[in-house]
Amino acid sequence: MAISLTQTDITQMRDQVFFEGPERSRRLSRYWLLLLLSAVIATAGVVSDSTATVIGAMIIAPLMVPILGVVLGVVTADRANLGRCLLLLVAGAAAVVALSWLLGHLVPYPVIAATNGQVAARVTPRLVDLVAALATGSVGSVALARPDVSDTLPGVAIAISLVPPLAVAGLTLRSGEPSQSLGALLLFATNVVAILASGIVVMALYRVGRVQAAVSAFRRPVGVAIIVLLLGAVLVPLWINSDRVDKTTIRESGVQAVAEHWASDAGWSVIGVSTSGDRVLVDATGPSPAPDLAVLRQDLDAADLGGLDVQVSLVTVSYQPVPK
Repeated sequence: MAISLTQTDITQMRDQVFFEGPERSRRLSRYWLLLLLSAVIATAGVVSDSTATVIGAMIIAPLMVPILGVVLGVVTADRANLGRCLLLLVAGAAAVVALSWLLGHLVPYPVIAATNGQVAARVTPRLVDLVAALATGSVGSVALARPDVSDTLPGVAIAISLVPPLAVAGLTLRSGEPSQSLGALLLFATNVVAILASGIVVMALYRVGRVQAAVSAFRRPVGVAIIVLLLGAVLVPLWINSDRVDKTTIRESGVQAVAEHWASDAGWSVIGVSTSGDRVLVDATGPSPAPDLAVLRQDLDAADLGGLDVQVSLVTVSYQPVPK
């Protein structure tokens, strides 16, 4: 894919992502209008736990434009447009968080991960999210350089999560869960940095920088180095989250397999296994008498799960015949 673009191609790319020229005011008003509307839609989608509504917010959200503008500003050493796109990106993100926080005051209950699937999906980003964002950012950058694949942009908008994590950050902050808010902001930062990093690589493959002479005092390697450092900065918490989630999943799966075998021997059923801190919680239900917890402990020890703090909720049920 090492194809050099022409100056005409670069001009067309600038028209797509830079806020300059006679259309500047119109482009800015469009950006803010779509951004605020997408923030409202995303907030409503998160509150109602509606995936379809959240996807709608993703499609109309314009945050991808200033992010790609930062990429083009770096590779073309355009300091003015780079600064303008950075400002729009930061101000836009802050506006979405603030608006969702304000809208959160209209919700009479907390919007948190424990009770909302949209929140739970966005407060614990992992390395797999970075990998997906890198691939998606690459597609977006290719679509910028090649108009013949621009029809992929709606798919890119859905695949990359920008406005929904910001809405989650505002709502969880309003709900008194700052740690979940930080997790959502980490997901947003991960996606932004991934788009920047993959975009720089794609632009390098297309040799965009060679078409433009570096006439600015801004030096291209400085921008690239900053993006690399940001990528390294998000890798650390993502690695920690991934390790914790993987260990929790493996631990819950092991306990569930043992508990289900233990419960079935007594005619009971395991209806849920979850984690709370260092404890694994098992919910089981069935007819009297309840199965022996000492047997469960023996089974856990035999499965090399003896060091776990497992607590079981036993709910005894009885079945009565319906009169004929």
